[in-house]
Order: sequence, then structure tokens, then C-alpha cells
Amino acid sequence: MLSRKAEDYLEAIYNITEKKGYARIKDIASELQVKPPSVSEMMDRLAEKDLVEYEKYSAVNLTEKGRKIASAVKTRHDTFTTLLEIILIPEEIAKKDACELEHHLHPITVEQFSKFIKFLKKAPMYPKWLNHFKEYCETGTYSLRNKEDEREELHY
Repeated sequence: MLSRKAEDYLEAIYNITEKKGYARIKDIASELQVKPPSVSEMMDRLAEKDLVEYEKYSAVNLTEKGRKIASAVKTRHDTFTTLLEIILIPEEIAKKDACELEHHLHPITVEQFSKFIKFLKKAPMYPKWLNHFKEYCETGTYSLRNKEDEREELHY
């Protein structure tokens, strides 16, 4: 089992290599907002676990094993970021909070959230309840049409 910190490093390497094609110590340090010596130390540990290929002063590459883990961490992160943005959490806060959630929830819970997000994205039309939720967040109330087509205002 990897530490949260190690998972964050693998995810950072994954993200950087997806953008640039390679990752260097300074790129990883910048992405994680840590000092380069800390990155070098972690790269040595990850290399010992066969998760990265790393030699001093050269690019860092994920091994197949490291890529699988990094991809899974990124998927969890993206799932929670999307979920938080759906419920109108500002993007930067959603990204930060997704980092917390991705490491602390049971895999079954993560899977169900992932299914829920996939379901929402593939729904034939934007779910009306999301519009009602947005209205509620903005005003503290929202209107519903009941069976008799009269407007009913709900307050919580």
C-alpha cells in the first residue's frame, strides 16, 4: 500500500508526462509545490518499489506498475473534482478537496461515485434537479411545478 504522498507524486508525474511527454524533478517540484531535493528523495523510494525509472539529472518515467497506480489515482481525482463542480463548488476548491477525498474513501464508495458521474454525463438531457439545485444555492429557494401545474415554492 502506498502513502498518500507517494500517490500524489505518481499522479503528478502522470499529469506532467501527459502534457509534456516527460517529467523532470523541477517540473514535479513545481506541480506539487515542494523543493527539488524532496522530489529526488521520493523518486529514489519510488524507484526502489519499481514505480518509476529515475536516474539523477534525467527525466522521470513511470513504469507500467507506476502508470497503473497513477492512472487510478487520477481517475479518482477527476471523479471527485467533477462531482464537486456539479454541486457548484468553485474549480480551485474542488481540485483541492478532490485530493482529500481521493485518498480517504473506501474503493466501493469511489466506484459508486464514479458510476454516478458517468450516469450524469451520459444522461439524455441535463437533469432538471441540477437546475433546481443551482437555483436553491443562489436564492435559498426554488420553484417546482406540481401535478396541477401550480408553482410551489420550497424553502429549506
